[in-house]
Amino acid sequence: MARLIAFENVTLDGYFTGPDGDLSWAHNKEKDPEWDEFVAGNASGGGQLLLGRKTYELMEKYWPTPQAAENDPEVAKGMNSLPKVVFSRTMDRAAWSNTTLKKGDLADEVRKMKKSPGDHIAVLGSGSIVSQLAKEGLIDEYQIVVNPVVLGKGRTLFDGVKEKVNLKRTKTRSFRNGNVLLCYEPAA
Repeated sequence: MARLIAFENVTLDGYFTGPDGDLSWAHNKEKDPEWDEFVAGNASGGGQLLLGRKTYELMEKYWPTPQAAENDPEVAKGMNSLPKVVFSRTMDRAAWSNTTLKKGDLADEVRKMKKSPGDHIAVLGSGSIVSQLAKEGLIDEYQIVVNPVVLGKGRTLFDGVKEKVNLKRTKTRSFRNGNVLLCYEPAA
């Protein structure tokens, strides 16, 4: 059975996106070889990606480009070769390589995906997807990267979650660029 992992960036004050959906804060300008190696390892770690429409559209505009291949060759290779599933009620087709478009009920479709053979499914970004799946108890692991920036306003990752979700920490890791990885699983 495949595990569902949510890999997300948040600000120190807990925002997933800044005002008007701004994500530029998540792209740390300080070079950190350890962070770059970690990100490249995640991108080439297998499994499949699960994306919402907005995140899909952002990634599809960048990762297949020559600029991405030049700036982040290992990550671009992984992002372009991994199988991807995008959930959207409004898209008619998904053109990015190895992408399947799903229009059905998110929770039902994810339950089916988790029952299929495979190592893991990774949700990247896609805050509305994360909050919906968190409410359903379908996320097996949360990998949250806290970025050393305060925005003062924005949208939280768990908008719409009304009931408490108890988690237990499984590991932490800090990077020179100030990012801190916090990993959690649902508490028993």
